[in-house]
Amino acid sequence: MTALSFAAAQLLRVLPREKISRAMGRLADKRWPQPVGRTVVDAYCKLYGIDLDDYAQSDWPSFDSFFTRSLRHGARPLATAEDVAVSPADGRLESLSRIDDASTFLVKGRPYSTHELLGEDAPRFAGGAGCVVYLSPRDYHRVHSPVTGTIRKVHSMPGDYYPVNAIGLRHVPNLFVRNRRVAIFVDTPAGQVAVVMVVAIVVGRITVTGIDAWDVPIGTHELSLHVARGDELGIFHLGSTAVVLFERGCFDRWLSAEGPIRFGAPLVAGSPA
Repeated sequence: MTALSFAAAQLLRVLPREKISRAMGRLADKRWPQPVGRTVVDAYCKLYGIDLDDYAQSDWPSFDSFFTRSLRHGARPLATAEDVAVSPADGRLESLSRIDDASTFLVKGRPYSTHELLGEDAPRFAGGAGCVVYLSPRDYHRVHSPVTGTIRKVHSMPGDYYPVNAIGLRHVPNLFVRNRRVAIFVDTPAGQVAVVMVVAIVVGRITVTGIDAWDVPIGTHELSLHVARGDELGIFHLGSTAVVLFERGCFDRWLSAEGPIRFGAPLVAGSPA
């Protein structure tokens, strides 16, 4: 642990993280004059190396609309095999792990309880598998369904707003279950898949397909919404991390190694019938 890392961690503990995040979210929603918008977008793209040719628009009325920009058709082709689950997002794939019979799996070598992450649905995932997709500021920030199925439930859970980065992972125990998160459950004939959208500091809010709200209200929301593989599940309004969990029947083996990954790339092969 470096002195700088330790100092940053201590500062994060005393900052009003939720207030900062909410304020940044409101600021990002405000409309900007076009010259200001073009200047901010140009600087942001240069800083993070973003290629706007991948996206459907070229002009945005606010920072939030730019940050949540949609892809142009064909920019992220889906893996062709129908029995393959795909990555739900652009980012860095890490912590590919089996979920043991006690419903825990490892993230960066630390055991996580799926009960703390998901709630009452956790026992279904014992014996399955899980992984993490970290989204950076340069990434596309919409999250999609890895599989074809039916959204039966969205569980929105309160929590903190610690940063989901190297400092947060090192200094905040059980980070993913301490931060606010929204779990989206997709039922398939082979079993259930959960995509958990985890917030971080400055993430103003999360919106989810099928729930008409500025931010997903805390609590459990019962749905019956069919989604095809690749359909949009939700949006980070200022972004963070997706944790993906597969019930035992949905998982046979990993198809991607840890490292950079894009939405639509093959992630998991399902168990044979």
